[in-house]
Amino acid sequence: MKRKHIIRLVEFFVVGLIFGIVEDLLAITLSTGAKITGKTILIAFLVALPFAIFSELVVDHPDFKEKILKK
Repeated sequence: MKRKHIIRLVEFFVVGLIFGIVEDLLAITLSTGAKITGKTILIAFLVALPFAIFSELVVDHPDFKEKILKK
């Protein structure tokens, strides 16, 4: 993999992870009224991490669209 592809992958992963954490914190706060603490952020991080990994490795893979459209 070229360096620019790796940098792009990391950028999108970090942005996806940040958006996932913010989305989870917003959902937790609005649905439960809980205060945002370090533990809440850790839980949101642990929930968002697998989805960010899945998104980067599977959905954003260049061959994903070709494989799905061929079926």
